[in-house]
Amino acid sequence: MSTSEVHGDDTIVGKVDLRLEVVVIPVADVDRAKGFYVSLGWRLDADFPFDNGFRVVQFTPPGSACSLQFGSNMTPAEPGSAQGLYLVVSDIQAACDDLRGRGVEMSEVFHPGAPGAQFRPDASDRLGGPSPDRGSYGSFATFHDPDGNGWLLQEITTRLPGRIDATATTFASTADLASALRRAEAAHGEHERRTGEPDQEWPDWYATYLSAEQAGEELPT
Repeated sequence: MSTSEVHGDDTIVGKVDLRLEVVVIPVADVDRAKGFYVSLGWRLDADFPFDNGFRVVQFTPPGSACSLQFGSNMTPAEPGSAQGLYLVVSDIQAACDDLRGRGVEMSEVFHPGAPGAQFRPDASDRLGGPSPDRGSYGSFATFHDPDGNGWLLQEITTRLPGRIDATATTFASTADLASALRRAEAAHGEHERRTGEPDQEWPDWYATYLSAEQAGEELPT
């Protein structure tokens, strides 16, 4: 069976899902790397050694649909050469505080003063603090594993249009849902101040806000 896409149209004929589910990183000491990722609280899915020297270890970050693998005889890449591995969070300060509490050496939260600064560790145009308007996609932080593989945290609260199916709103964790509810509460407070009266249909307003925010659609006012 062949697949084809009609360019300039959202219609895809014979679409076959291609799910990115595993990323392989190079490490020098498998047990040291395993201990580090255990300390992050990530789920250990597998640790399978084989008689020929091959060994695969798999972890999954909380709420992630993509897992991480490393081991012995898995990749010719140099240990520590994997950089810019994205971890998307809904509250970057809370994520940094949690990782620091687990003993991880984190960068301070920053926002890029020029395009691409988040990928350049020595960039002078990494500006301290989150994005001034706390805009989605604009705030970052970094950390490294013992081999030097680099992780990049990015705060996303509202997706660009088309990234999320508006009919399938989901949250990866209770923390993500709680954060979204707090944003909805603040926006609903503004809504009631504008209307000058309590909104008895606030559950419907909240539901509309949560779905629209995640799908990148226009938010209710």
